[in-house]
Amino acid sequence: MYNFDFKNPVKICFGKGQITKLSKELPANKKILLTYGGGSIFKNGVYDQVKAATQGMDIVEFGGIEPNPHYETLMKAVEVVKNEKIDYLLAVGGGSVLDGTKFIAAAALYEGDDPWDICAKRSEIIVTEALPIGAVITLPATGSEMNGNSVVTRVLTQEKLAFGSTAVMPQFSILDPEVIFSLPDRQVANGVVDAFVHVMEQYLTFPADAPLHDRFAEGILHTLIEEGPKVLADRQNYEAAANFMWSATMALNGLIGMGVPQDWGTHMIGHELTAYHGIDHARTLAIVLPGMMHIRRKEKQDKILQYGERIWNISEGSVDERIDQTIQKTIAFFESVGIKTTLPDYEVPNSTIEKITNRFEERGMKIGEKADIGPKEIQAILEDRL
Repeated sequence: MYNFDFKNPVKICFGKGQITKLSKELPANKKILLTYGGGSIFKNGVYDQVKAATQGMDIVEFGGIEPNPHYETLMKAVEVVKNEKIDYLLAVGGGSVLDGTKFIAAAALYEGDDPWDICAKRSEIIVTEALPIGAVITLPATGSEMNGNSVVTRVLTQEKLAFGSTAVMPQFSILDPEVIFSLPDRQVANGVVDAFVHVMEQYLTFPADAPLHDRFAEGILHTLIEEGPKVLADRQNYEAAANFMWSATMALNGLIGMGVPQDWGTHMIGHELTAYHGIDHARTLAIVLPGMMHIRRKEKQDKILQYGERIWNISEGSVDERIDQTIQKTIAFFESVGIKTTLPDYEVPNSTIEKITNRFEERGMKIGEKADIGPKEIQAILEDRL
């Protein structure tokens, strides 16, 4: 296991009725910007709960943050922050709302010429200052409620880029599993697959003699496999909803990635599919991961075999046969929750593969746990999904 430093300061308020705690968690003497998305919080009653819990507080609202939050929209929120002299941000929604709010928090205090550089030049620009954030999560998926990660889409340039900083970690996040009761199948399925692949990016690399972290990761995968279908079958199943929600948080709060190699290549390729075609984030991951496993089977062999045996009970056959079975089991799981896994399923033309490989070529970057996946490998991964 590698050396590591781990600190997660986010306070989690988990369970039924926890939104009422907002009045205790939010600062009473601050001007707060309430951010949210397209309006689902009005339909499921969360908005009313939030307003009731913050009665008497100085709150300005900013809605309309998109799935895969748009830089252009977020910069309008930054203007509101500056004009209204906002002190604190409260994100109410799914991971996209919180990701967008993290960018707002950083961009509002950014002193450079172009706030997009926070994402575009993330290796050079380290965010050390941001407005404080609180969150009420309405969709389990991204784990953004307990980490400092954010992903933002710039429509003008068809780019989807990320940044990370401890400065944008929420001070608190409220997780009430009952918000899942009103979610459509599509969002639940996306959340299950998103969380699943978050675990895989930190687990499916190469052995690092970290058995505890492997078991943590495998426990989350097993729980998602068991509980995700229960939520889809019965949206009123509180226990299944709670287990699903907590699994999504644990998948990306930093714990299972400590001391072990991490990949994130599937995400980086998937981001390009969203940038060019607007495909749901989780669905891009379901497309790319099987190709990643197939093309990188030698480099990831030991962990694929371990994953196949411990998660899918695959222990017989040659190495290649077991790897093939493991990939097929993964695909079958994604498709069992309603998520397709090939490029043609989403009407992605072959020309997109060239666009994506060219983009990685232009950026001069290689990805993966060993930084050895370049444009040729990315092309092969995508062509595997045709």
